[in-house]
Amino acid sequence: MYKTEIFKVGAKLWSDKANAQDCAALDELLNQREAEGWELVTYDYMATDLQIKGAFVITFRKRD
Repeated sequence: MYKTEIFKVGAKLWSDKANAQDCAALDELLNQREAEGWELVTYDYMATDLQIKGAFVITFRKRD
């Protein structure tokens, strides 16, 4: 079984670098899904028109 989610990241006005807040939120999501029995399969970053704000499309697989 697969599950796909959208994970939004903070605004990137002058830099495309990840910040500590985004990393902590991603860690929380990954650890939560792992505790529910989901395994990360793939992810892809999707930026908005001006690269100001974007999101990741993250796909998980349920372990048997």
